[in-house]
Amino acid sequence: MQPSITCICKHISPLQTNTRFIILMHPKEYKKERNGTGRMTKLQLENSEIIVGVDFTNNKRVNELLENSASFLLYPGNDSFNLSTEKSTEVNSFMGEHPNIFILDGTWPCARKMIKLSKNLQQLKRVSFDNTIKSKFIIKQQPEPLCLSTIESVYTVLNLLKKGDFEECETKDFLVPFEKMIASQLEFILNPPANSYRPNKNRTLEPKDRYKKKAQRNTIFNQED
Repeated sequence: MQPSITCICKHISPLQTNTRFIILMHPKEYKKERNGTGRMTKLQLENSEIIVGVDFTNNKRVNELLENSASFLLYPGNDSFNLSTEKSTEVNSFMGEHPNIFILDGTWPCARKMIKLSKNLQQLKRVSFDNTIKSKFIIKQQPEPLCLSTIESVYTVLNLLKKGDFEECETKDFLVPFEKMIASQLEFILNPPANSYRPNKNRTLEPKDRYKKKAQRNTIFNQED
C-alpha cells in the first residue's frame, strides 16, 4: 500500500510464537496509518490477527477467541500481572498453554474508549511490563517519553516471555521493519527530494513535546538558513 521507495516488505521476517497476539485496531488507525506499527506487528507475527473496531462487546471473532483460550489484555494498571518482575515459574503458571494477548492499537484516548465500551475486554486479566527505554518512534508524539508503539510493546513482551521460558522465538530482527521505516521518513524530512513542496533547506530535528500548543505539535524539525 506504499510507494516502492518506502516499502518494508523485504525487511519482514515473521516469527512463530506460542502466544497468539490479537491486535484490536481502532478504525481511525486502520484508515489513516497505512504503514502503522499495528500492521507491521501483524506482518512480523505468524500467530496473530487484526480486528478493527471500537466496541468489541458483541464482536463474534473476539468472543470466539475468549471462549477457546486463556486471554489477557496488554494494558497498564495496578492490578496487572507484571512480566518484568514475575519469576519464570509464575509466568508459565499464569499464562497457561497457547494464550491470547489482546493489544489495543490506536492513540491513548482511542484505547481508553475501546476499553470503556468493550465489556468483554474489561473482564480480562491484564499483563504489563516496566518500561525503562524511550520509544524509537521519534517522528510521532506520545503522551509520555516512555510510551511505546505497538510493535515496540510486543517486542518487549516477547523478550520478557522468552526470559520466563515461555517463548523460544528469536527476536533480534523483530524491529528491523520499524527501524527502516523511521530511517526512511527521517531521511525524507531532513533531505527532501528536489521536487518536494517543502523548501530544500537544511533541517535539524527537535525533541517532540506533547504539551506544546496545538499549532506547534506537528512540527518535528527546524529549518536553518
